[in-house]
This record gives sequence, C-alpha cells and structure tokens, in this order.
Amino acid sequence: MTRVKGFFLRVLPALAAFALAPTLPAQAREVAASCDNARFLAAQSDFENGGAHGDRAVHICGRVIAVSPRAHRTRSGVHGYFYVDVGQGVSIRIVSNLDEMNAPAWPWVHKGDEADVIGRYYYDSPRRQGIDWTHRGTSRKWDVPGSITVNGNRYE
Repeated sequence: MTRVKGFFLRVLPALAAFALAPTLPAQAREVAASCDNARFLAAQSDFENGGAHGDRAVHICGRVIAVSPRAHRTRSGVHGYFYVDVGQGVSIRIVSNLDEMNAPAWPWVHKGDEADVIGRYYYDSPRRQGIDWTHRGTSRKWDVPGSITVNGNRYE
C-alpha cells in the first residue's frame, strides 16, 4: 500500500499541471500593446521560482548590449542572436530565425541599438531562455505574430 501511495504522491502534481495546461496558453498569449518589461521580469521570476512553465507572449524593449557576430545553423534553420537589457540588471537573448524574415545580412542589429520586441518567451532553465520573435503566428501551437523594431526599422 505504501508503494502505491508513493506512486500517487509523485504522479499527482504532474496530473494537476496537465489538467491546468489548457488554461495557461490563453493567459500566456495576451501581449501588451506597448513595451512592458515589468511583465516580462515577473514571468521570468515566476519560471525561476518553479511557476508553471509554458511559452508566454511578451513585449519588451531596451538597449542591445551584445550581438553574436555570425549566424548559427540549427536544426530549425539559420539563427542570429543578440541580447537586450530590460532593466534591473537583467538581459535576455533575442532569437531571430533568419530563414523566416526579410532583413539585411546578419548582423543587422548592433550594440547600442534600441530594440522593441514582441515574441514568444521560452524558459528551459536559467541558462536556456530567450525570446523568439520570428514565428509566423499562424500555428495552433502559437498564434501570436512576432515583430521587432530596431532604431525605427520594423521587421515581421
């Protein structure tokens, strides 16, 4: 009996999270009309403190503090990466799928540029998190279109 009880104690939290999962995407997909770094920082803090995981729509802005000098080929295409300072000593990696966008050759963003980003915030771990803005916004999994404005130039 103790063995069965232990099994249910281990499985019950996962079942509860699974039952709540259908309600999370609707909340997670509401994106602010203007830059809302405080909302992003709250989502990041929630993830880091064990809150419900799942992608969240975010709208952040800030100064570019670092740029990967070359594009990287991944299993989902060619990507460029840069980091934006969102305040309170926090920076976040911005992921640009270069195969999905019409932009100049990489890097088209530079240290010191101002960036305004609407995208899908993912959190796998403290070292594996970022905002991917180059999704089309047409799938059932993610229906919020992303965009970025760098120094007044908008990309979708």
